[in-house]
Amino acid sequence: MDLNTLPHTYDKPVELAIIGGTGLYDLPNLKPVARLTISTPWGFPSSPITISEMANGFPVAFLARHGAHHDLLPTDVPNRANMAALKKIGVRAIIAFSAVGSLREEIKPRDFVLPTQVIDRTKGIRPHTFFEKGFVAHAMFGEPFDVNLYKLISEHIPKSGFLQEFDNKGTPTFHTKTDKDLTLICMEGPQFSTRAESQLYRTWGGDVINMSCIPESKLAREAEIAYQMICMSTDYDSWNVDEEPVTVETVVSNLKANSANAAKMAEKLIDIVAEEFENDTLGIGKDLQGSMKFSVSTNPKAVKKELLEKMHFLFPGYWPIN
Repeated sequence: MDLNTLPHTYDKPVELAIIGGTGLYDLPNLKPVARLTISTPWGFPSSPITISEMANGFPVAFLARHGAHHDLLPTDVPNRANMAALKKIGVRAIIAFSAVGSLREEIKPRDFVLPTQVIDRTKGIRPHTFFEKGFVAHAMFGEPFDVNLYKLISEHIPKSGFLQEFDNKGTPTFHTKTDKDLTLICMEGPQFSTRAESQLYRTWGGDVINMSCIPESKLAREAEIAYQMICMSTDYDSWNVDEEPVTVETVVSNLKANSANAAKMAEKLIDIVAEEFENDTLGIGKDLQGSMKFSVSTNPKAVKKELLEKMHFLFPGYWPIN
């Protein structure tokens, strides 16, 4: 199907979004019904947002993090525009896929990981908040991933037997938290780690490493959207002296094997979240609603009108515009 021929509007709220990372560029098992180009005060998203529907009509948004043709470096992803656009169409939960390097021998290439914690090793050059000078707010981030969304995913996807084997390399495992957190290191890139850096991250308790979780997860929290990343292991980074340092060729080979499993995982998770939203037993995202309204330190009456108008794109009605 030529996505450019799809309608450019969609009149129903879309509560679930999938952000595709390296290796997941669409939702092949769903029917696309619209393709939205949304302008935000922070620019345009990485790609048009494709709206697809399940057989029962439940809509899902899909956004390609690195662009439709993967032409955006991790540092250049317009994360604020991505989050603002998803918020605008009604999204309250995001499942984000990302390729990662493994920092643990038990997390093999082609395994999937559901992280619970993040260590930020980006270099402060990526805009990481919607707020700015003249309007100060502080979002809670002790749990960088949504606890209820994590619970839903971890309880419905088995650790073994779900992901498909390819090339006779063994059945991949889906790793979830046991007695300790699964910690994701987010580095700047686009170069991979040195061996010394990779070994350092292991001493910090790092389990996997990528270049995409920050500031995506921080901005989702500010936008009051429940967020969980699913990590797809492609390599052992460079810590393992018994392995050659990671190369693009190794990553690409494993990415191809991961892509089919990512699509399978996304399809299953969409079913799970759709059912949860219908029953609303966990109230995913509802605990975040209104949280930023009370996280502001600046007196809204002292904020410039143009800045308030910008923030009203995300939070209509939160603060009066003088």
